[in-house]
Amino acid sequence: MNVYDFDKTIYDGDSTADFYLFSLKRHKKILLLAPSLFGAFLKFYLFKKGSKTDFKQVMYRFLRYCDIDRDVEDFWENKRAKIKQYYLNQQKDDDVIISASPEFLLEPICEILGIHYLMASRVDKNSGIYDGINCHGKEKVRRFYEMFPNGKIGEFYSDSYSDTPLAEIAEKAYIVKGEELTDWIFEKRN
Repeated sequence: MNVYDFDKTIYDGDSTADFYLFSLKRHKKILLLAPSLFGAFLKFYLFKKGSKTDFKQVMYRFLRYCDIDRDVEDFWENKRAKIKQYYLNQQKDDDVIISASPEFLLEPICEILGIHYLMASRVDKNSGIYDGINCHGKEKVRRFYEMFPNGKIGEFYSDSYSDTPLAEIAEKAYIVKGEELTDWIFEKRN
């Protein structure tokens, strides 16, 4: 089976950021949350306090102002064209998507594309509260083996070396930049 990250890997951009901006255009009240989002940004990225899950939970408060099911459906109607052609050309029935983006956001596009296996961050679509931790780094490996206890990854694709834990368990791994694929380069460890 082949495993893919989603954002910047098979989707041209960051789906969560795009959905935030899409929602902001529809629901101006989201702007009321700007001060708390800015504070959370400073706390996590500048002062290195808290976890990525904590930061994202503050960001996802904007979901309270959305008509979430309609907004997600309209979002994918508008953004489906951002699925990269290289992926569509090589897609297989047993592909697996493992992403830090929220499940509720990726489930509809996976259904449209015929992708049956999705592991993503479990975020309540109405409150923005996580059920568990952000699906990132080593958590992606844990989630993969939880779903596929004896699973073997033939090929792994990601835009980011933060996915090295998954790349290390794959037979082959590729870095994706735009539509270009290059072999994963592993750092030598002593």
